[in-house]
Amino acid sequence: MKLLSLSYRCLSNFVFLALVYYSLNFMEKYNQRAIIAILVLLYAAMRAATALRSFYFFQRIERLELETRRLSGLVGNTPQASAARKQIVNDVGVLRQGGEMNSYVDLLFLSIIVLLCISKIVTS
Repeated sequence: MKLLSLSYRCLSNFVFLALVYYSLNFMEKYNQRAIIAILVLLYAAMRAATALRSFYFFQRIERLELETRRLSGLVGNTPQASAARKQIVNDVGVLRQGGEMNSYVDLLFLSIIVLLCISKIVTS
């Protein structure tokens, strides 16, 4: 499932990159190309801010995981309850790591798109 999630994220970001690339290359006038590049830069900045905010969220989840592991060791319930808690904490950790990888993929493609837009604005 993680591989499917990463492949979907890569494919959707690649399609967006291709759309930006072709739309900027087929514009005849510099003014039109610059306006589209600036709009794409604004959109990329908003998505990058969201991705960076999700890293803050994932950091908070990681702190909760560590605190839960620490507290579950102190509680000393039945072995079955302890195993269930450990499984839940491990599942949350796997989901957090998957979310972080998706955010890294988003930031990679967004940085490529930003470089493409800046190069199209600078060159005439």
